[in-house]
Amino acid sequence: MTATRERAADALRTRNRPAPRLLIVCGAALVVIVVAAIAGLALGDYPLSAEEVLGVLSGRVDGLARTVVLEWRLPRVLAAIGFGAALALSGAIFQTLTRNPLASPDIIGLANGSFTGMLVALLLLGGGWPALMAGSLIGGLAAAVAIFLLALRQGLSGFRFIVVGIGVSAVLAAFNSWLLLRADLDVALFAAAWGAGTLNTATATVVWPALGCLLVLFALLPLVARPLRQLELGDDVAAATGVRLTRERALLIGMAVALVSAVTAVAGPIAFIALAAPQIARRLTRSPGIPLVATALVGGVLLLGSDLVAQHLIPLTVPVGVVTVVIGGLYLTQLLLRERRH
Repeated sequence: MTATRERAADALRTRNRPAPRLLIVCGAALVVIVVAAIAGLALGDYPLSAEEVLGVLSGRVDGLARTVVLEWRLPRVLAAIGFGAALALSGAIFQTLTRNPLASPDIIGLANGSFTGMLVALLLLGGGWPALMAGSLIGGLAAAVAIFLLALRQGLSGFRFIVVGIGVSAVLAAFNSWLLLRADLDVALFAAAWGAGTLNTATATVVWPALGCLLVLFALLPLVARPLRQLELGDDVAAATGVRLTRERALLIGMAVALVSAVTAVAGPIAFIALAAPQIARRLTRSPGIPLVATALVGGVLLLGSDLVAQHLIPLTVPVGVVTVVIGGLYLTQLLLRERRH
């Protein structure tokens, strides 16, 4: 037992040691985020130069440019960065727990569960951000509990968890369609657009509270990072190093659901960011496990870049979820082909 603990401790120290490549990838991702954020603040029906954007942010420029940057565009840009990071971290948690690169909230039904809760709150309680946030959180937690209980059989198998999650996701998607068909036309159109995943509703009124919730969750991540790394080494090693498997899994799943729910309540279920970002970060850094900081930054890059494409590069403005589905579909095809070759 002592030898097992020592080997596990050595493995954890090796995994937690920041490699030069990890620092380079994180730095490059930060640069891309800054450049894309400036582009997002400058582009639009009222175009601004990068100098004007920086002048507004530094307080040197006032007037209409200040209103456009700080009140109209900044909430959406920050939402794209924060929501992308939240989705990516949620995917990293699930892929680590199941040890399967196909595990993500949108694949295993948690995003649909959050959307179900949000729809119920919208149709029965009349909306309002607090009600939508609460409904989204309850729906996501209920879906997670259902999947966990259905997949639990003499331990939690990652493959079984994903298969059960896909089935639950299909049921919830059908139920969501039924709710939309029974809703009033205006409400159904609003909810359907939201269900595609959009940042068009990312105004300051709803974005600042959502980002506040996400910042609290981000601050709590270091508390669960070590158990997550231990679980990455396998259940036997994690148990030998003092991890309470059921409790830590429940805490990690709860945090992942909260991250997804905060995003879904504002932007709807944005697909494939949670699936792709952790594996892209792992491959870029060549880490043995999924690096959380790099994953969050890659998620921010993916969602912010997808939103810029949705707004400015496609002739018809589309929800950002449409762009992420295309990117995610290409990534998923490549991943499945790669797994088949192996």
